[in-house]
Amino acid sequence: MTEVAEKKCPECGNPIMGRADKKFCSDMCRNAYNNKQNSTTNNLVRRVNAILKKNRRIMEILSPNGKAKVKRSKLMEQGFDFGYFTNTYETKEGNIYYFCYDYGYLELKDDFFVIVRRD
Repeated sequence: MTEVAEKKCPECGNPIMGRADKKFCSDMCRNAYNNKQNSTTNNLVRRVNAILKKNRRIMEILSPNGKAKVKRSKLMEQGFDFGYFTNTYETKEGNIYYFCYDYGYLELKDDFFVIVRRD
């Protein structure tokens, strides 16, 4: 007579009772296991999105009327990160605006930037 190996929960190691295709001993273990599997990917997305939202918030504060001219130092002291943006827009003249959602900036001469809001 052959013995059937007892299935164990991949999260807690407890025996699994019930249906033959059941993978976890409880909903709590299933959720904990899946949260661990997705946490590293989600952490990266959360971190990048937090930077993008911070950049947008800084531009919103510095351009209350939807358009403003500011020095690089003003953006930097607020914690602006120029390495993160959601998209770019190139004008017919070849100027490139960098956007964080609906707010964007264009680098001008002498360390100045124009901040605009896209409607």
